[in-house]
Amino acid sequence: MIGLLLVSVGVAIFGWAKGFDPLSVDLLFYWAYVMVAVALIGIVFIGGWISIKNDKKFLVKALCVLGGVAVICVAVYLLSPGAPAIGIADQPSAGTLKLTDTVINLTIVAGVVAILAIVVGEVYNAIRNKREAK
Repeated sequence: MIGLLLVSVGVAIFGWAKGFDPLSVDLLFYWAYVMVAVALIGIVFIGGWISIKNDKKFLVKALCVLGGVAVICVAVYLLSPGAPAIGIADQPSAGTLKLTDTVINLTIVAGVVAILAIVVGEVYNAIRNKREAK
C-alpha cells in the first residue's frame, strides 16, 4: 500500500512538473485505471474468498447478482439512444456516443436505486421498530 501511495505521489509530481501536458495527463489517467483495477481485484477476490469460506452458498448468490447487473447493463445499453453531442463540431463516433449515453443512464439508474434503497430501508426499520416497541 505504501508502494502504491509513493508511485501515486510520484506520478502526480511528474504531471505537475511537466505542466500537465498530454503525456503526463495520459500517465495520470492510466495510473488511475491501474489503481481502480487493483482495488476492484482486491475487493472481488479477497472479499469473495472470505465470503465463500464463511458461507458456501455465497458464490451462487454472487453469480445471481452479477447476472442481474449484466442484464440491467445490457438493457440500458439497448435503450440508450446515442444522440449527437450538443455544442461539439467534431462529433465522436456513434459507438462512443452510445457508450457515453449508456454510462450516463447507468449512473441515473444507480442513483435512483440508491435513493430508493435508503427510503425503503428507513421505512422498513421504522415499521419494524414500531412493532418491537409494542
